[in-house]
Amino acid sequence: MLTTSTVARAGLDGVAIKPAECDVSAATALPAETIAIDYEGRDHLPPAETLAALSSEANVLVTTPVRADGFDPLGDDSLAASLPDAVGRVLVAGHPAYLTDDERDRAVAPRLGAALESDPEAWVGTENVERIAMATGATQYDLLSRTTDRELRALRAAGFDGDVAVYAPTVLTDDEDTVLDAVGAYAARRRPVAKALPEGAATDSSATGRARAVLLEAAGDYALVGPAENVREQTDALREAGATTVVGYPARGLEPFLE
Repeated sequence: MLTTSTVARAGLDGVAIKPAECDVSAATALPAETIAIDYEGRDHLPPAETLAALSSEANVLVTTPVRADGFDPLGDDSLAASLPDAVGRVLVAGHPAYLTDDERDRAVAPRLGAALESDPEAWVGTENVERIAMATGATQYDLLSRTTDRELRALRAAGFDGDVAVYAPTVLTDDEDTVLDAVGAYAARRRPVAKALPEGAATDSSATGRARAVLLEAAGDYALVGPAENVREQTDALREAGATTVVGYPARGLEPFLE
């Protein structure tokens, strides 16, 4: 099945799931070796039984913010302790939107170190903590950007021989309106794109003129876009540059990835 599925044709090693957007249990039907579950607040943490069932079908990783109560290895780690043994983790500093004021003030580096002591196979999300993440030596989990190729090559040239996983929103079509509706707003939040966009410009399929051109170019920089075979060329290029794993987030929902 994996040799003919859309996921395989696109060259994706794993699929990322946002639990606030879909029923995580539906991911059991995904033909992927790895399922990475994003963190969208403790209210959306999937039940242990759902994670256990999913882990019988794939390698499952749950994103856990090390500064948040319930996942803090230097404090309350009750939620981390409740994860099934077969489920791995992606350790992240945590998006401020999902943290309290007290949690945001907690130091990241000692918590990443402590969490890796108990789970040395965990991946480490690099967003906003690149140097701290690199110092751990663990699998690096990077967001795709317009500089990813260059950064991967520089990393390998500098002698880093660890694993690097790349996370990328993925849109399996080249229809411009569909692409913009799926990832236009996401791309617009990247700092270089926000600076280039006209003030007040639409970021979905209703964008026109310069805004539309900027967004379409940015979609190709910050997401994997195109038919599965075209996306395969992009994922192959990432691996050639030094990535060991490419994880696609289905920006249009799970359905296109289930084929």
